[in-house]
Amino acid sequence: MDRLDCMRSFVRTVETGSFSAVARETATTQPTISKQIAWLERYLDVQLLSRSTRSLRLTEAGARFYEHCQEILESVSAAEASVSQRQNASGNLQVSCSEAFANYTLMPRLAGFLAQYPDITIDLRPADQFINLVEEGIDLAIRVGKFQDPALVHKLVGNSRRIAIATKSYLEQAGRPKTPQDLINHNCIVYSNLSTLNEWEFSAASKDGKRSPIVVKVNGRFHSSGSSTIRHAIEAGLGIGFVPCWLFGGVIPDDLQVILQDYQPEPIPIRAVYRRGRFVPGKVRCFIEFLTSEFQQNQMLCG
Repeated sequence: MDRLDCMRSFVRTVETGSFSAVARETATTQPTISKQIAWLERYLDVQLLSRSTRSLRLTEAGARFYEHCQEILESVSAAEASVSQRQNASGNLQVSCSEAFANYTLMPRLAGFLAQYPDITIDLRPADQFINLVEEGIDLAIRVGKFQDPALVHKLVGNSRRIAIATKSYLEQAGRPKTPQDLINHNCIVYSNLSTLNEWEFSAASKDGKRSPIVVKVNGRFHSSGSSTIRHAIEAGLGIGFVPCWLFGGVIPDDLQVILQDYQPEPIPIRAVYRRGRFVPGKVRCFIEFLTSEFQQNQMLCG
């Protein structure tokens, strides 16, 4: 058997915890993956995985071998990429992000990326919950807001402004708020997935030039846990929303009006994250560079 192929199967088995998952990834069968691991164990004359009916667990020797396999496979990938410009920007790129971010911010820009890199295909995996990149075999994910995970590398690709926004017809009927405190008397659309719930944080310039936070507790007759639903509620004139600009792809529709612009809070960071390793695949690097360039051209997505 090919030793590198067996190492790849071993590494992915450790990361996914399942022969079947690796078989699906590689379009082969579960017995084939099992035979590759068994071949490695015979070749090394040591048990790498402790098997039970419900789980796979690394042995002490298996843990050491796993670390070395990662280094070897990264080195092989780096060597291949260093002599092949084509390989630097080719292959299937698996991307994860929230469904709303995919629909409103990524989709309008993907045609440009695919035209620029004809040898790359994209497998977009929208998910509103954070997923494990290693277990799911995801190349890159887009994370908006605070992010901490030492197992992943993160690159800043943009900063999304947060805006208070409503339809022009709502503002004509209910009046236009002049300060954040005026929102108390308005019908506000509440995103129930936020940890702060109905507390909206704005900021105002102080005499020393610094900005101070202003927190307002709002109320409204419409709540939702879906980002896309919040956008539709704003567009339907159900009240005032407080959302990141990326929810509109960085382009505000003509029938909507941004309000309280003198009180905008700090922008929200948009990051591309990927698995830690010495080698960054060319397809990942190209996608990050493309997004950074795209967002820099949009004032609402570059902060």
